[in-house]
Amino acid sequence: MDALDLARWQFGVTTVYHFLFVPLTIGLGVYVAGLQTAWHLTGKEHYLRLTKFFGKLFLINFAMGVVTGIVQEFQFGMNWSEYSTFVGDVFGAPLALEALLAFFLESTFLGLWIFGWDRLPRRIHLACLWAAVIGSNLSAYFILAANAWMKHPVGYEVVDGRARMTDLWAVLTNSTALAQVPHVVAASFVVAGGFVIAVAGYRILRERGLAVLPGRRNAPAAQDATVPMRRLPDMWRTSLRAALVMTAIAGAVVAGSGDLSGQLLREQQPMKLAAAEGLRHDTAGAPFSIAPGVEVPGLLSLLAAHDPGATVQGIDDIQARYEKAFGPADYIPNLPVVFWSFRVMIGFGMATVGLSVLGLWLTRRRRSGTAKPVPGWFARLCVLALPLPAVAIISGWLLSEIGRQPWTVQGELMTAASVSPGVSLGEVAITLAVFTVLYGVLAVAEGVLLVRHVKAGPELPPIESAPTGAAPARPDDARLTPTLMY
Repeated sequence: MDALDLARWQFGVTTVYHFLFVPLTIGLGVYVAGLQTAWHLTGKEHYLRLTKFFGKLFLINFAMGVVTGIVQEFQFGMNWSEYSTFVGDVFGAPLALEALLAFFLESTFLGLWIFGWDRLPRRIHLACLWAAVIGSNLSAYFILAANAWMKHPVGYEVVDGRARMTDLWAVLTNSTALAQVPHVVAASFVVAGGFVIAVAGYRILRERGLAVLPGRRNAPAAQDATVPMRRLPDMWRTSLRAALVMTAIAGAVVAGSGDLSGQLLREQQPMKLAAAEGLRHDTAGAPFSIAPGVEVPGLLSLLAAHDPGATVQGIDDIQARYEKAFGPADYIPNLPVVFWSFRVMIGFGMATVGLSVLGLWLTRRRRSGTAKPVPGWFARLCVLALPLPAVAIISGWLLSEIGRQPWTVQGELMTAASVSPGVSLGEVAITLAVFTVLYGVLAVAEGVLLVRHVKAGPELPPIESAPTGAAPARPDDARLTPTLMY
């Protein structure tokens, strides 16, 4: 093992770890903003309680995402200086837009939202949260646009061994970016939806005195004397239903954008597509392998070209073409990782979306108009399914990045030529060990904070209500009472 291998491991570990928090932040921010909007429009107190409860989970995760994201930036200078030299003139614009526009918008208005509960009118306070959510999604767009350029470089020219941007608009509207952004953002909503589904399922079990695993029982959660017992299950059912709807809709977007991405792979990154299928030779009517030895004839061609008889390039034939075009080298990525990442992504993602569809059916309203209670077994299933969407999106990221190897910039810069020339094996090993220990500590801290907050449940202070017959306060003028502050 040399410095290049360890540098790849370090960037992979830190990226995957960071990517645990980013999708949850993106999706959970939209979910919390939706809850607060519902409270603003209806005035129903359970929407406010849910907003504040999931808002704290959102903030914990947001803080961890910021901390872990900073480490990645330092690696470009430490371990990947040759890569930074080559792409710096191209990456500078989208990353500057991400930092100066998107992240500034996100962090500024999120701060106003955190500290403005008892100071800002409801309408302004709600607008602050939506501005922060828009900022987080803009941030994702600029970063994914930069990443898409590595897979399909456009709007540039190479001058003196460096890529120089010639068309910013071409970079930001790269066909790969236009397919990748909705795919990743929608997948983030699936991750957040799965998280909320698991939390709601746990709280439903807890309020009923049931354990997650059958055969054990918990004492019912303590209730505030001012809140009727029946209100809490209704509240968690509401949060569960909202998350189920979000996950089902986002899953449909993931499937549609994934179909577009598959077509682009056939044209722009044929080796990644062939590796994901394990297809060795150019094949007309290429089959799709559900598992080794289990194939569906013509399905890969149908997915990649919408034509069951279309030809899909194979690994060995692409290798021969690349050797002629770029010179002798091993252009084949890690086949087992790419092959199984593709299937884990699809399988776990479909399982999460299937869970949401099942939940919507089980909790639908009866013909009489009454709501069906959430079955206990389904609430347990929701909790146990918590890891599925996270594993699915991480597997998709592994497929995307490892499948591009040995290129850092497709057709222009290989990974072996991207590493810093002066970095040693020992230096990378030390920083990798430090990051691994640090991230392990942060993971424990994050887990403890999230679990503690979920177990504690929402704060249940008395709600000040207007006297009978009094006109409700105007939403644009009303302020929250101090008892509902963070």
